[in-house]
Amino acid sequence: MAYATATATSGLASPALADRKAPLHHQQAPHSVGLPMLPPPPHVTLPGRPQKASYCRRVARNDMAMATEESTAEVVTELPEIGFEVVKSIQDAWDKLEDKYAVASLAVASVIALWGTSGMITAIDKLPVVPGVLELVGIGYTGWFAYRNLVFKPDREALFGKIKSIYSDIIGSS
Repeated sequence: MAYATATATSGLASPALADRKAPLHHQQAPHSVGLPMLPPPPHVTLPGRPQKASYCRRVARNDMAMATEESTAEVVTELPEIGFEVVKSIQDAWDKLEDKYAVASLAVASVIALWGTSGMITAIDKLPVVPGVLELVGIGYTGWFAYRNLVFKPDREALFGKIKSIYSDIIGSS
């Protein structure tokens, strides 16, 4: 009677599934192909099987402390300090800005542009011929660039000089 009640209320067909205290029998259903039953999920505790999650976490912390030669307390206290320094530098940079509305608008526009670009690249990638053609164009351009700028020494020196001049223009020093 208890089996019928448990099955009717929970919709389970096995008394082991309906009653958690019932012994687990690894019987195969008549429609199975002879594969063994899967173990229970990690969050389910079975009687007679201790949980080892806290022990594993403790071992992992000890291994991390030994690998970095620091105690776990030092690791835990350093992370918030680094985070606070980053947040403080961002707040200082934000307070120095004169036109916060323009910076916020630029950030939102860049996120929208990134989202649209990723969608466009995904759409192009789904076309049957275009990705292969673009790959061939990229290989061809790479070969042309290498031949034109990297093979011969005078061309290579001219390229490095141009890169250094652009770098100095961006940085503002020579």
